[in-house]
Parts: sequence; structure tokens; C-alpha cells
Amino acid sequence: MERWRINLLVLWFGQFFVMAGMTMIIPFLPLYLQELGMSDPGQLSFWAGIIFAGNFVTSFFFQPIWGGLADRYGRKMMLLRSGFGMAIVMTLMGFAQSAWHLLLLRLLNGTISGFVPAAIALVSANTPKDRIGFAMGMVQSGGMAGTILGPLLGGLMASSMGYRPIFYITGALLFFASLLAALLLKEDFNKAEARIQPKISILTGLKQLGKIPQLPALFCVTFLIQFALLGPMPQMPLYVQELYGRTEMLAFLAGMVGSVNGFSNMISSPILGRWGDRLGSEKILSICLIGSAIACIPQALVTNVWQLLVSRFFLGIFMGGLLPSVNALIRQYTPDGMESRAYSFNTSTLSLGNLIGPITGGVLTATITIRGVFIISAVLLLLNVLWVRKTLIGKEKTAESDSG
Repeated sequence: MERWRINLLVLWFGQFFVMAGMTMIIPFLPLYLQELGMSDPGQLSFWAGIIFAGNFVTSFFFQPIWGGLADRYGRKMMLLRSGFGMAIVMTLMGFAQSAWHLLLLRLLNGTISGFVPAAIALVSANTPKDRIGFAMGMVQSGGMAGTILGPLLGGLMASSMGYRPIFYITGALLFFASLLAALLLKEDFNKAEARIQPKISILTGLKQLGKIPQLPALFCVTFLIQFALLGPMPQMPLYVQELYGRTEMLAFLAGMVGSVNGFSNMISSPILGRWGDRLGSEKILSICLIGSAIACIPQALVTNVWQLLVSRFFLGIFMGGLLPSVNALIRQYTPDGMESRAYSFNTSTLSLGNLIGPITGGVLTATITIRGVFIISAVLLLLNVLWVRKTLIGKEKTAESDSG
């Protein structure tokens, strides 16, 4: 098997274990706070929210630092630093005695995180350029599989063994993913050549990348995608309750609605990535943005939960082509030796979208209901299409005409 395919297989499993481990705690975080002695409903909601968000806040600020170091010392080193570090932090969460302990550990986890952008940068630098789209789709597929199964496994294990052991299991999964990468991953990276390159600050690196007009455009696309798609998510269980009523099936159906788009995303990502290699990632990105916008509209109009499930399944199909296409395009426009910086800045904008989208969606739901939030998401995605056509496809055509 070719080396880049072996790397891709290792990183698929790495992404799976990392995302499964990171999402296992989601179903029972408020319940874990109750076990720590918190009982007031208002306090529970507040602390669960800031503990969940804490990871994204520090990740936003620290990703560019790790990205710069990865370009200088190697992506594999940064990947292992992040993986083993997160394994320790997640295990320590099982020993927490208060909400403050959990918050500090989540902040620390965001500080040292970086497995995903390091994996993407490593794939981009060690994969043939005509297979980049497929490789990015596969990496997305592994992460999505972990994201789907993580909460499910976490919920099942919490019911049978309690909450604290889940953190130990999560730490073990992260450790195993890192060990797998340490033993099997091979990186084509010239350390001597990288180290003689002049040291540049985060701000200088951002300015250099900002001179390439397509890259800031792609960072904005990433933010708007996450903002639009995650905006309705916190209110989804209440929307399912509105459609289906209070029954014993409510929790199960809410979980299905939350994960069904992940299943279709996981299946479509490699397929759409391969099409991106043949047709161009710009075209696939535009098509998937239009498809995602169209799939958001029926979610605002549904009258029962089964219609919502079908709508979200189709949304997941088009979502599968969004971030892989963005990642493939970032590699296309990024100068050699700056891949990790570019992906780290993109991860920062992704974290910002993950943080601001649900908060804004929650505020808007109070005034225009979740149905209105779905319409706003559709509008943002369609505006994204115009932005892509202007900043990516338009500039590419201009460059071709100038060269001709």
C-alpha cells in the first residue's frame, strides 16, 4: 500500500477515536455536575454552557501558535503533543471535585488541542495533489463517525457504570489514537530545511497568508458554515418535543435527529471529495452550499418529526462536501511550508463559529423561534455561495484569462 494511503488509514482511525472520546461526555455533562453537588437548574444550565464553550475559547487563541510550531518542527510532533496531552487532561476530568475543576480542565484541553488540524495538515502535505479532495473527505468521514458514536457510547456507558469511568475510557481512547499515530504514521518533512526558515510571529504569518485573497475568503466560509449549521442545534430537542410531544421516545428521537445528518455526512464525504478531485473543489463547495441551504428550508416547515429526520438526512449529504472542499482549497492556495499555519487559522475560525453560532441561535430562537433560525441559516449559506463565486471561482477565471 502506498505510504500516503497508510497515513490516511491511520489518521482515519485517529480522527475516529479522538472525536468519539471528545464527544462521549456531551450527553451527561449536566448530570455529572449534579453528581458534583450542583442542584439549582439555573446554575446547571449556566455552568454546563460555559464548561462546554471553554474548550472552544482557548482553542481559538492557541491553534495559530501550534500551527506555527508544526510548520517548523513537524506536524506529527504536534499531533502527538496534542493527542497525549488531551489523554491526560480528559483522564483528570474524572477526578474533578467541583465545576471549577471541570472548567479549568476544559480550558486546558482547548489550549493543548490540535490533533484535528495537525492531521489535516499532515494529510495535505503528504498526499498527491490529485487525491487531496478524496483524502480530506476520508479524514472528515473518520471524525464524523466518532462524533456520531461518541455520544451514543457515552450515554450507554454512563447508564451502566456511572460518569467518572467515562473520562478514564475517553483518556484511554485518546492515548490509543496517539500511540497508533506514533507507531504507524510516517511524515515526509525536512526538519533541517524548516528550521533554517526565518521565524515569524503569528501576526506576521496571518498577514502573509492574508495577502493570498482566497485564504481569508475560505476562513470566512468556514466560520459562516459552522455559524449557520450549529445555530439551531441547542434548541433541537425542544423542537422535537414541539413536533412529537412529551413521550418516552422523546430522548431517543432527539438523539436521532441530532445524529442522522452525521450518518449521511460520513457516507458522502469521501464521495464528494473524489468528485472534487475531478471537477474542482470550488464547484463542489458551491453545489454543497446551495444543497445545504435548500435542505435547511424544509426543516422550518415540517409538521412532524419524521419529516425533520428526512430533511436532516439530506442536509448531511451536502454537509459532507463543505469542510473537505474548504480544506482541499486551503492546501491549493497555501504556500509550501505554511500548511499548518493555514489550517490552524481555519480551525480558529471554526471554533469561533462553534462558539458564536449556538449562542446566537439561542438568542434568536427566543424572538423568531427555531423555524426562523433555520431560514436565517439557509440565507447565510446562500450568501456564502455568492461569496465563494466572487472570491474563488471569479478570481480563478480572471487568472486563467490573464494567463491566456
